[in-house]
Amino acid sequence: MNKIKEARHAAGLTQQEMSDLFEIPKRTIENWESGKRKCVSYLEKLIVEKLKSMSE
Repeated sequence: MNKIKEARHAAGLTQQEMSDLFEIPKRTIENWESGKRKCVSYLEKLIVEKLKSMSE
């Protein structure tokens, strides 16, 4: 499982909820999580950090 998917699950969000929250297309999140596309590292760090803060 990748970092974004792990953090999203820990925050209790579906892909659609994360899409709505961050205004990122759901298809983009699907592609990141499936490995079809790679999220740029600085953006991945920001997203994971925000999701972790939501799960605390």
